[in-house]
Amino acid sequence: MKLNNKKTIFVGFAFLAISAFWQVYDNIIPLILKYFFQIGDTLSGAIMALDNIFALIMLPLFGAWSDKISHKRGKRTPFIFVGTILAVVFMLILPEAANGRNLVLFVIALLMTLISMSIFRSPAVSLMPDVTPKPLRSKGNAVINLMGAIGIIMALGLIMVLVGEGQTPDYEPLFIAIAVIMVLSLVVLLLKVDENKMVEERIRTEKEWGISEEEDEDEAGDGKLSGPVKKSLIFLLLSVSLWYMAYNAVTTAFSKYATQMWGMEGGSFAGALMVASVGALVSFIPVGIISSKLGRKKVILFGVALLAASFFTGFLFKTPSFAINIMFFLVGVAWASINVNSYPMVVEMCKGSDIGKFTGMYYTFSMAAQVLTPVLSGAFLEHVGYWTLFPYATAFSAMAFLTMLMVKHGDSKPVVTGKLEAFDVDD
Repeated sequence: MKLNNKKTIFVGFAFLAISAFWQVYDNIIPLILKYFFQIGDTLSGAIMALDNIFALIMLPLFGAWSDKISHKRGKRTPFIFVGTILAVVFMLILPEAANGRNLVLFVIALLMTLISMSIFRSPAVSLMPDVTPKPLRSKGNAVINLMGAIGIIMALGLIMVLVGEGQTPDYEPLFIAIAVIMVLSLVVLLLKVDENKMVEERIRTEKEWGISEEEDEDEAGDGKLSGPVKKSLIFLLLSVSLWYMAYNAVTTAFSKYATQMWGMEGGSFAGALMVASVGALVSFIPVGIISSKLGRKKVILFGVALLAASFFTGFLFKTPSFAINIMFFLVGVAWASINVNSYPMVVEMCKGSDIGKFTGMYYTFSMAAQVLTPVLSGAFLEHVGYWTLFPYATAFSAMAFLTMLMVKHGDSKPVVTGKLEAFDVDD
């Protein structure tokens, strides 16, 4: 059984667009709020949490809704099309509103952009397991995350090139460039991904290899999980929340942290984040291969431990130095080790017809964390000091390691036929 690398890359263009957008959102919106509208860190954190509040409600809704859709373009593609177009339209209003210091227009455009992104986020992520046989989903997710890392690197590169010096530069060229990336990614997906055909191929492959959903004791075959599996799912989702509490606190506040603590100006802070993305980029495929041999849980535990150690190291830096790049590179490796495996572990426990529902469940817990952490970490930044950012992230990473130890189900399983060859990746 081999992963069709080319088709998985085409599926990953949706995630490339999503990742490029969120990188700009996480890094630029806080700067606009702080320097264009003079909004404090706590309130800014609350505004930054709005996307996660919408996600808590809308991602499970659209994920489960897409499970039930029957369309000539598939279950997920219609949501990806509509959501992307709407998001591009509304996001282009944001820099205009910022330049005009029109806070009301900015907030309305921001809300509509976030709603538009929520329409297609779960369907876009659900597309990979829809078209990928179960034993190959960690490798498939590695390719998808690789595409996401490319989107992040593209966005960070554009930030470095297109964001001028000073606290209130013109962000319009940057937003236009991200909109172009999103539209082109949508075009590639529409032209190259025949969702219904790829789903049929996945079902046929699983049958040929004797992979039966109904016989899998870990799955919610009748919509209900057994007690032990439910316990594992709860601890896994709790772990997801905790490591997102750590990681999102850093990614949301780093642009401000780098400015306040290290004196970086303009888009120079993006260099460290780009190194993290490169670390993830070079790790995704090796992590997917290693996970298929060692197991998803072991690789996640390694990733969480490395994440905690890296964030603690970040706390020790008082001025910018080259060593910071090494630290962020390791953050990228750690995040790749976690992300390649956590989502496949969740959908391993469900039937193919429930992938959207379980994807929504995964995002409910990750987004709940991201609702809380910008506000909580923002309060620490404003009322205790910016030095608290990395200790905060270290503590939540350590807690995630402990809860992940309690997860006993959702790991990859061997194929039950007599075919013993390795699960290779096609070129």
